[in-house]
Amino acid sequence: MYFDRKCKITFICHGATIYSDEFRVSDNEVYPPLNDAGQEEIDRICEFLKRRGVKNDIIYSSSAARTVQSAKLISKIYKQDFEIIEDLKPRMCGDWNGLTFDQIESQHPEMLDKLIKFPNEKLFENCESINEFVTRVSATINSIVEKNIGNRLIIVTYPDVIQAAIVSALELPPERMFRFFINTGSATQISYYDTWASLKYSGYVPI
Repeated sequence: MYFDRKCKITFICHGATIYSDEFRVSDNEVYPPLNDAGQEEIDRICEFLKRRGVKNDIIYSSSAARTVQSAKLISKIYKQDFEIIEDLKPRMCGDWNGLTFDQIESQHPEMLDKLIKFPNEKLFENCESINEFVTRVSATINSIVEKNIGNRLIIVTYPDVIQAAIVSALELPPERMFRFFINTGSATQISYYDTWASLKYSGYVPI
């Protein structure tokens, strides 16, 4: 039925790292780990989840060190383990890996413009186009939803994965993902129905 919810997902963005503080692009899954600020952000998220009474059946996490660290802290409050989903990795950024946005803008201004205007095109051989990335994330989320009919989930992942999940749920053009700001240590909730999805809130940072 139209209003029969299939699944509710609370997406948690991992805590801050030295890269996120510097607005540095990275698809590296080993480095960097959470910094002290990131640990504090996830502590606040845990308090938010408890205070709000967010119910949960299963916890999933991306595979990087920073997401796994965050998921471990969250799993403690629910007294349950979490499952790693490899396909929830960040967008492969190719030759931009390790650069800050200021460096990208100064070194590759024409390619940054191309990224926004032509989301179907790959900037480098070793990267994903925006469309490829959103399609991958959408397929992974849809698979998770279909395996969890009636469940309430927590998924601990990256800012860009959450952005992709939002534009996919709202059926927006992939390039619109950059219009949704997802901070580290934030919560986003989406309810999935048979033929549509509803964004409850996005990028909420507990105080």
